[in-house]
Amino acid sequence: MKSRLIIVLSVFLSSLASAAFAAGATPAGLWRTVDDNSGKPRSLVRISESNGEYSAVIEKGLLATDTPDAVCDKCKDERKGQRIVGMTIVKGIKLKDGHYEGGEILDPENGKTYRCLMKLDSTGNELEVRGFIGFALIGRSQIWTRVE
Repeated sequence: MKSRLIIVLSVFLSSLASAAFAAGATPAGLWRTVDDNSGKPRSLVRISESNGEYSAVIEKGLLATDTPDAVCDKCKDERKGQRIVGMTIVKGIKLKDGHYEGGEILDPENGKTYRCLMKLDSTGNELEVRGFIGFALIGRSQIWTRVE
């Protein structure tokens, strides 16, 4: 009987700890992105927070074709000609009503920027990142996986 009580308490306490982590989780950290065409890991992106605003920088390309010297030739803003590794691809995201919005995301493949929404799953280990034009219904989403 005593061992059952210990097991029940352990399960209860671990579920409380998981809920507390998820409630305090933010998108800050290192994330693995995926390639839209192949579904393979594409890059490692570091999201950081400063004064309530989140931004993301590409730390490493993961495809064999990615080189550290690759630049964004198709970018149309100040990032044109900039190295992709080390480039800020998300900026201006803020927490609002349980999700992150208000900023933009750059697709280095085509050089276009899109409005951006992000939403953490209940574990804090998956991040849905949606880029869109106009309305959030018209766009595409990726699931990024937390690395650390």
